[in-house]
Amino acid sequence: MSTAQSQASPSLADRDAKAQLQLTTLGGWRDFVTDAPSPPTLLTEHEYRALTETERALDDEDRIDHHARTQVVATPTIRHIVTCGRRQVLMNRNERGARRGLLVSGPAGTGKSIAITQLGLSHELVDRARHPGVTDRIPTLYVTVPPAATARMIAAEFARFLGLPVRARLNMTDIIEAVVGVLIDARCSLVLVDEVHNISLATRNGAEVSDTLKYFAERIPATFVYAGLDLDQKDLLEGTRGAQIAGRFTLIRTAPFPLGDDWSSLVATLEDTLLLRRHQPGSLRRLDGWLHAHTGGMIGALSHAIRGAAIDAVLTGTEKINKAGIEAIPLDFAAESDRRLKRAKAKQP
Repeated sequence: MSTAQSQASPSLADRDAKAQLQLTTLGGWRDFVTDAPSPPTLLTEHEYRALTETERALDDEDRIDHHARTQVVATPTIRHIVTCGRRQVLMNRNERGARRGLLVSGPAGTGKSIAITQLGLSHELVDRARHPGVTDRIPTLYVTVPPAATARMIAAEFARFLGLPVRARLNMTDIIEAVVGVLIDARCSLVLVDEVHNISLATRNGAEVSDTLKYFAERIPATFVYAGLDLDQKDLLEGTRGAQIAGRFTLIRTAPFPLGDDWSSLVATLEDTLLLRRHQPGSLRRLDGWLHAHTGGMIGALSHAIRGAAIDAVLTGTEKINKAGIEAIPLDFAAESDRRLKRAKAKQP
């Protein structure tokens, strides 16, 4: 084995191990908070050609890994949600009764999950700065609501994040008391609940899940943030239970980007992350109008298209992104549907 290979093997093993981590576990969340890898160095053509075949493959793999990562851009929406979330945590700090929370709602691909995880990241980093060297604190908890969830399933998700065993013989009270006890002792002050659209108050299970989350919010001295698809258009805010949620939570809507300076800045920021030797800087900026039409202004679709085209550029050796390369990347169904609808409208007399 060459020196380059032996040096690369641990990083590849570490990369494989990290791929198994999930944000919905304490280990995965803590890795997310501390994982800030430096981008690999972009070599010149001369430097790249001077590498051995193995070294070139490793350089390509490092750049592919870089482009495969979701590049978080501090969009106005993300900044707004982080600011509102941090403010609400501070306002709830001395509350003894009902604490207010946030509802983040919007269409798919508008950055809801990214926004609330960035809120969690910001909150966690502030807490660590205030309590340096303390390792037994869990400032943030992140869970997702499973499809067709039951009350026991959502309680088990909280327990799974903490690494608590959920045995068949344990009843709901056992699980809830264990979760509440750990989170109080660990000074948890922010609970992020994603995929909340999976709760339907029209069903018995959905109503019980809502009641369980409400009970957790009453027992745990933390700010709760819910995120999901178009929550204001679902039954989550209807009826007695819905009225309780509506009365305690502030709604923040996410939406596709309008074509304008913020969109152009987003495209420019994503382009600046590219590590391609032959890419002409500014070429994507000049396509910002076409990119908006192509992705429907969806940040998720834009990021997916640019990252996918960058990976193709490394794999094929073209080392640049153009319009054709982006068009070759299949978009998500929502973005494709929006594009087809706009095309149909454009053809109408």
